[in-house]
Amino acid sequence: MKKISQLVLLCALLLVAVTVEAQNNRVTTNNVQDVDIFYHTVDSGQTVYSIAKMYDVMVMDIYKLNPDSENRIRIGERLKIPQRQYAVKSILNAQNNNDYIIHTIKANETIVGLARLYNVNADNILKANPGLSSATFTIGKTIRIPKFVVQQSSTLVVDNNGMREVYYTVPTNDTKYNICRIFKTTEAELLSLNPELSGGLRAGMTIRIPLRISEDELPNNVTPTLRPQFTVPAINRENMIKVALLLPFDTDNLQWTEVKRNFIEYYEGFLLAVYTLREQGFSVELFLHEIGENNPAKTRKVLQDKKEELTNAHLIIGGYSNETEGYSTEQIKLIADFAKENKVKYVIPTSRNDEALDNPYVFQVNTPPALLYEKVAFAGANLFAKYNIIFLDTKETEDDQSGLIKIFKQELKDRNISYKEINYDVINFEASISSLLSTGKPNMIMPVSQSQYALLKTKTILRMIAETKPEYNITLFGYPIWQSYIENCLEDFHALNTYIFSYSYADNLQPNVKAFYEKYKYWYSKSPMNTYTKLALVGYDTGMFFINAIQQFGDNFEERFSEINHKSLQTGFNFDRVNDAGGYLNKNIYIIHYNKDFSITRTEFR
Repeated sequence: MKKISQLVLLCALLLVAVTVEAQNNRVTTNNVQDVDIFYHTVDSGQTVYSIAKMYDVMVMDIYKLNPDSENRIRIGERLKIPQRQYAVKSILNAQNNNDYIIHTIKANETIVGLARLYNVNADNILKANPGLSSATFTIGKTIRIPKFVVQQSSTLVVDNNGMREVYYTVPTNDTKYNICRIFKTTEAELLSLNPELSGGLRAGMTIRIPLRISEDELPNNVTPTLRPQFTVPAINRENMIKVALLLPFDTDNLQWTEVKRNFIEYYEGFLLAVYTLREQGFSVELFLHEIGENNPAKTRKVLQDKKEELTNAHLIIGGYSNETEGYSTEQIKLIADFAKENKVKYVIPTSRNDEALDNPYVFQVNTPPALLYEKVAFAGANLFAKYNIIFLDTKETEDDQSGLIKIFKQELKDRNISYKEINYDVINFEASISSLLSTGKPNMIMPVSQSQYALLKTKTILRMIAETKPEYNITLFGYPIWQSYIENCLEDFHALNTYIFSYSYADNLQPNVKAFYEKYKYWYSKSPMNTYTKLALVGYDTGMFFINAIQQFGDNFEERFSEINHKSLQTGFNFDRVNDAGGYLNKNIYIIHYNKDFSITRTEFR
């Protein structure tokens, strides 16, 4: 009963949101009573007649609201279009209109994106809107979307390398719940076989379903259909690599949390890695289990109920903890103990824990920064050994990096490399920093704080000095989080020849990264979340690295880590063993350079 109430509440909220948006995209005129109006911007080649035909209204209706249009209309002119039959109620309930849905173009939308959203062909949208093109597809314009209606379901039973499956074409008004009920499957299993379902179920989609019912029990009144043009590559069951994903959420819980959102994106990226590897001829079988969010009891039950399956896996990946946000470490510990007891390799994908200290089966991708400070200091000393090094203290205690700075200074002392220190003074900063700069060698300035505020209040003066006195040859050295400051600081980074160290970095201009984004958008009808560390790329890189390692070197791949030459899109992998009785920590570090010619280079430091 509680879930039903939650569903009703969610639907009501969605209805309110859609109603408000629809109301914001229309106006009511006093000239014509009870008429909803949309604005149309006139494009090249259009006439009042063609516009009236587009919106299925009378020419005289347009003349009445736009008196000057009787004489002529001009390109770029905005016309009021009466929308009696396309009122907001019709937009919310598309079944009231037999042919079209009216859509008002929003920011970042494209013709192809709308085609996928409404499950129609892009050419049909263009044909339904004379004069519409990529050039005239502008925010605020109202266009017609031809409806795609599938009156009945369609199935095709296939034999996929020994696995009986159904290719099912979704009819109008069908739901995932109904499909699971008819075919005796689960939503998690549907999502595993059909990654595109994370973007929602739409009429006309053809999806894969494991066949667990007899063919006599298939839905009535169905007709055969061909295989879809794009299908997941067939599974080769010889030398199968088995991977178990334990995801820390419940799909039947309607509440959206940051953890659920992050791990769905991680899972989507991992699925694309499996898809890519199958295209390359790899034999991969993926097991998916939900272990609950901050739910040790559910985690324990999955480990017990699926013990045989998990014990036979080459790799277990999953679990989540973050004590600062109230997520205990118990879930990670339960899985790590299971892995150790049953001698199964376990990858902790995003959390930072201590399980690797005494568990040889643990591989931690996201290592606590403090454990990498020595490597960062070593890399910094190598990079700036011949620079005039200056540490700038802005007294920002909240984001103070004194722990790293202390180790960095010690590394410099051990190498007999001198450095200088300065405290920020808003009144005398230009004079005081200038007095420390050298013209005989380049200058590296590193703020003690990683905060954006510390950067913002110093970068302007530093850039002015760099541009007016180029003989000082100034360089900044900064932190991973600076990647999230590029909206306000990118131009300054280039002007100040900035280097940052980071544990992950994706160059969005690289062809392989662009190809990933295109494939991700094709499968999921969306882009990854706009964060500087994208969980979709973490999932993809993790899948590609570990499955490749198992394929190349077998179960004991960790013995051959030094031979693995894998180029990740974002997350690099350079595992070091903690001790003889412990597991492995990812010690990868990138040095990102924002060059003065506005190029960006990423160098892996090993």
